Amino acid sequence: MTVSKTALADGAGRKEAAEAAGGALQLGELSELLGYTLKRAQLKIFEDFLHCVAPLQLTPAQFSVLLLLDRNPGRNQTEIANTLGILRPNFVAMLDGLESRDLCTRVRSANDRRSHILALTDKGKAVLARAKKLVASKHEARLNELLGPANRTALLAMLTKITQEF
Repeated sequence: MTVSKTALADGAGRKEAAEAAGGALQLGELSELLGYTLKRAQLKIFEDFLHCVAPLQLTPAQFSVLLLLDRNPGRNQTEIANTLGILRPNFVAMLDGLESRDLCTRVRSANDRRSHILALTDKGKAVLARAKKLVASKHEARLNELLGPANRTALLAMLTKITQEF
């Protein structure tokens, strides 16, 4: 595909005009799309989460795995991965990382040799306890302050409805 010098000049002119007019792009229909807005909100929330738990070097997905392991001892990796919607290859790689940091262990199931039972280590329990405190005191506290109790409850209900019924 060939682009003429005039087209390049026109494109550059429009870019300069947009920058001169305030610089912000107009989102148009994007601002009305729930999927786009949810994704943008998720990115902001994940960024804040990562900042809050930076000393522990945990991602939101790793934190979720540790929480589920704490609340569901003796469950296998397929159950945990399916509950969180994590694809098997990605989950195995994540477990490798958590296991290499001594946060969890995998043990072959006595009932099904193809399956692995997951458990938190003592170090994993300690890291999870610290992470829960950081998330509650910083991350969730900021979200609660931004939304207020009624909006927080309503948003959770709406997101749960989408998750369960859509």
